[in-house]
Amino acid sequence: MKRRNLLALAGVSAMALGLAACAPEMMSQPADIVDILAANPQFSTLVAAAGAANLVDTLKGDGPFTVFAPTDAAFAKLPAGTVEALLADPAALAAILTYHVVPGAVTSDQLAGQRLDVATVNGATVHVNGTNGVRVNTANVTQADITASNGVIHVIDTVLLPPSN
Repeated sequence: MKRRNLLALAGVSAMALGLAACAPEMMSQPADIVDILAANPQFSTLVAAAGAANLVDTLKGDGPFTVFAPTDAAFAKLPAGTVEALLADPAALAAILTYHVVPGAVTSDQLAGQRLDVATVNGATVHVNGTNGVRVNTANVTQADITASNGVIHVIDTVLLPPSN
């Protein structure tokens, strides 16, 4: 009986040590774009919009993506009722949100001193001006280079609206 208890204790101890050895590796994996945005309350509108537009799985994908992420304050600058109307129209919302996403991981040092027209995943282009800070169309990048496991996030102060067709 004692031998069986000792063997069971040894087995449990070995399993616990094995799990403890794996824990730091599991903890050190960087979060994806959606997880980073969802963990920050200043992006609650963007995260809700991504869910309403069925883009969460895409933004949790392998990427890499560069996301120009408008804050809740940026959404609040839109005319009254705009956010609510967009949340009720997933296709229009997806068109706007995908206008904030560029294929590849683009960091601010790659944009420094540049004036570029960059294709977004919705097919339209954004104008990036990196000559004095970084601007995307009329939005200022207020925090750059938030690294995610599947890309880069740049925080912006204005919602980007794609050109009308």
